[in-house]
Amino acid sequence: MAVYKEPNANTWRVVYRYNDVQGNPKQTTKRGFATKREAVAWEREQMNKREAKMDMTFESFVEIYTADMKNRIKEHTWCTKTNILEKRILPFFGKRKMCDIQAKDVIAWQNEMIKHRDENGKPYAPTYLKTLHNQLSAVFNHAEKYYGLRENPARKAGNMGKDRTREMLFWTQDEYKRFAEAIMDKPLSYYAFEMLYWCGIREGELLALTPEDIDFEQGTVRINKSYQRLNRRDVITEPKTPKSNRTIQMPDFLVEEMQDYIQRLYKIDPKSRLFDITKSYLYREMKRGATAAGVKKIRVHDLRHSHISLLIQLGYSAVAIADRVGHESIDITYRYAHLFPSTQKDMAKSLANLRKEEQKNVS
Repeated sequence: MAVYKEPNANTWRVVYRYNDVQGNPKQTTKRGFATKREAVAWEREQMNKREAKMDMTFESFVEIYTADMKNRIKEHTWCTKTNILEKRILPFFGKRKMCDIQAKDVIAWQNEMIKHRDENGKPYAPTYLKTLHNQLSAVFNHAEKYYGLRENPARKAGNMGKDRTREMLFWTQDEYKRFAEAIMDKPLSYYAFEMLYWCGIREGELLALTPEDIDFEQGTVRINKSYQRLNRRDVITEPKTPKSNRTIQMPDFLVEEMQDYIQRLYKIDPKSRLFDITKSYLYREMKRGATAAGVKKIRVHDLRHSHISLLIQLGYSAVAIADRVGHESIDITYRYAHLFPSTQKDMAKSLANLRKEEQKNVS
C-alpha cells in the first residue's frame, strides 16, 4: 500500500494492494483524505482488517462479522441485527479498537441503554435491553472464537434486561366469539383471525398460506413457510424452526369456512397468498375488533396463546399440543404449566390406594 498527495488538490489518496481469499492480486484506491495522517490511519486499518488483527476498530470488525454471518442467517433476522448494530452499538463502540474494549466499557454502554428515554419519556423494555446485549456479545464471541480476541468483554460484564416481562395474555372462547362477531363486516379479517385462533398458527405462517396448502378432503392445512415484509419486499422464508413444518387438522366448521373464503377469491392461483395483507393490517384489525367487542386488548400473537390455553382446557397433553403448534421443544409448551389442571389430589389418592392394596396383600 502507498499514500500519495493528489497533484491538483490539497488532499491525499491511498492505493491499497492485497490478495483475495483465493490468492488473486487486487487493488483499490481511496481518495479525499484531508491530511496524510488520516490517509495513513486508513491504510493501517485496512491492513489490520486484512490480517484480522484485534487492534482494528470495532466498526471494522463488524464488516468482517457481516461478511462471515450475513448469508448464514435468515434475512429478517439479519435486518433486526443490522438495525441494532447501526443504531445502538456502533455509535458507542465504532471507533474503539477491539483489543482495548473492556468490561467496564460494556457496563458504561449498558448504563446508557438503561437510562435511554424516548420522546415520551419511555425507557427500553427489559426484553429489548437483553436483546441489545446479546447482539453485542455475539460480535465479541465471533471475534474470540475465530479471530483471536483474548476474551469477550460483554460476557465478563454480565447481561442486562430480562428474557420475558410481558404477562402471557389470552382470550377465552367467549371473548374470541365476541371479537369474531365484531369483525365479520370484513370477511378477509374474519377468515384470517379464524385461522389464527382455531389453528394456533403464527402470523407469518398465516400470511404465507396458499390454496395448495389446504387439503379439503383431509381437512388439513400444511405449514411449510413464513411471510415477512422486508425493505418493501414480500419475502417467503422457511418457518421459524424445523418443528414448525407440520400439518394441522382443522375443525370441520373451519374447513367449510375456508372453502367459502377461497370461492370468494375468484380463480385464485394455487400458489398465490390466501391473505394478501401485512402484519400491520392484522394489528389494526385486532385493535378495531377488540374495541368494538369490548374485550381486553391483546396482541395478534396472543391468539396463539389463546389456542393453546383452549387445548389445555380440553384436556390435551403438553406433547400433543407441542406437536400441533410446532414448538421446537416441549419445554416451550410447559411455559403454560400454570394453565394445566393440577393432578396433585389424584396422585395422592392413587398412592393411598396403592398402599391399601399392599397392606391387603400382606394380611
